[in-house]
Amino acid sequence: MRILAFSLAALLSGTAAFSAHAAGESSYTMADYTRVVKIDAHLHLHDPAPAFMEAAKRQNFKVLTINVDYPDFPPLDDQQRVAIALKKAFPRDVAWVASFTVDGSDKPEWLPATRQHIAASMAAGAVGVKVWKNIGMSLRDKKQHLVMIDDARFAPLFEDFARQGIPLLGHQGEPHNCWLPLEKMTVNNDREYFKAHPQYHMHKHPEMPSWEAQMAARDRMVAAHPKLRFIGVHLASLERDVDELAAFLDKFPTAVVDIAARIGQVQYQSQKDRERVRRFFVKYQDRILYGSDMAQAPGQDGAALGREAGEVWRMHWRYFNTDETFKVADLDAPIQGLALPRQVVDKLYRVNAQRAFRGAWGAGQ
Repeated sequence: MRILAFSLAALLSGTAAFSAHAAGESSYTMADYTRVVKIDAHLHLHDPAPAFMEAAKRQNFKVLTINVDYPDFPPLDDQQRVAIALKKAFPRDVAWVASFTVDGSDKPEWLPATRQHIAASMAAGAVGVKVWKNIGMSLRDKKQHLVMIDDARFAPLFEDFARQGIPLLGHQGEPHNCWLPLEKMTVNNDREYFKAHPQYHMHKHPEMPSWEAQMAARDRMVAAHPKLRFIGVHLASLERDVDELAAFLDKFPTAVVDIAARIGQVQYQSQKDRERVRRFFVKYQDRILYGSDMAQAPGQDGAALGREAGEVWRMHWRYFNTDETFKVADLDAPIQGLALPRQVVDKLYRVNAQRAFRGAWGAGQ
């Protein structure tokens, strides 16, 4: 849920660098930023006031706001009310994803109540359902063992989603950096966050499941429901290596991922081997959704958040669309943009989200 902070100075500090690889391809430029329809498929909006969406529309962004069973966010009922209000106010520009509480999931009444809640949410306009990392990292059974995502209690619900064609957005585990010492972390954002929040730094908690255990449980769950439309948010927590992520996508050919809050880790890899990262995006161009993971606090000024979002969105656009070299806050050394072909960017920023969440932004989008 952490918001990456980027200074305007960093966005403007780059110098153009010529890429022979990209020279023969048609890429967008910074001048195209407001001209192209884009979707941020991973936001958390908690205020029904229109200011943020008005700012997003000026930048030609549609959004997917995602409800999460997260204690630092408003209660789920409040999140859902805001999402419905924003959808009503901006029917062609806003879509939303529901979630459900795992409290009491060991009790027999939990499953029918949760099914009823999901059915009501879908009837109210939700286009998917989110499961969060509390499954696997905080939810415990009666013996105080952590409950993983492949636990049998969740299987009937996930099978419902598979049968009904409801996308499941899964956030399992944390960035791999979470299990590393601070000095071995690859991006500044993770290093700063886990230094300030040692209680969430898994390297300091060897009693907790490993990153490998979290990924294995997620893979077992996806394998057990082959018809499930699974979306691995945050690059399915495989952000450390695009080859590792490619293996996941090859293993589960119907799964897709979003890139929310993991672009810094991708940029870290492209510093070392830009062409390897670029080839990944081209090869898996139908499987990746753009998202930022920006979150709005209740009552937070929407216009100010819109300005902040504009800086983040423009930096990301610069990375994916140009071959310029510039500084970002997550890394100490400059990065060079990927200059992806236009057709790849169109899928990353719009087409794949429309395919994953059918009809989410209305007809004629």
